[in-house]
Amino acid sequence: PCITVFGSARFKEDHRYYRKAMEISGKLSEAGFTIMTGGGPGIMEAANRGAYEKGGYSVGCNIELPHEQKENPYMHKWVTIKFFFVRKVLLVKYSYGFVVMPGGVGTMDELFETITLIQTGVIRNFPVVLIGKEYYKDISEMLHKMVEERTIHPDDLNLVLFTDDTDEALRHIQHYVKQNYTVKRLRPRRWLAEKKLHKEKA
Repeated sequence: PCITVFGSARFKEDHRYYRKAMEISGKLSEAGFTIMTGGGPGIMEAANRGAYEKGGYSVGCNIELPHEQKENPYMHKWVTIKFFFVRKVLLVKYSYGFVVMPGGVGTMDELFETITLIQTGVIRNFPVVLIGKEYYKDISEMLHKMVEERTIHPDDLNLVLFTDDTDEALRHIQHYVKQNYTVKRLRPRRWLAEKKLHKEKA
């Protein structure tokens, strides 16, 4: 089972959010989850690296941009996608849960599309964890404002968990998966089967 990690491409490895992404991904990997990201630098690299260095499985869906976003070196397999919407489909399709690290407008796009798909029943009620309570304080307040103005249902607040604690994030995801699925490892025959994948780097 995959957990997708979203977040900014701009954080370097000495940044606290980079280290936090490595931490949560390492713990998820040790719990048996494959880590999937957008395949690029920053938080994506950190999440892939956290799994990779713990001996877990790490995959990505990179994006083809005018200024090329090079894939990070911590993935066992990856695919490069031309269109953002196709990339988002893949990042959602294979996942049992989502970890959203601090990020910019691209991360917000991924976050709110994922919540919308869950809210409308298009995909299952998968766990969504936002790591960075101070960073996402305004998002939390905005969601409560939506409840106040009756543009969303109060139950929609339960669609996301805001936390800084990677152990809490892990427990939240594990609890949901154990309640709803029988999970076992399968031999990875064709990851991201929509396209031929690159082989692991030598």
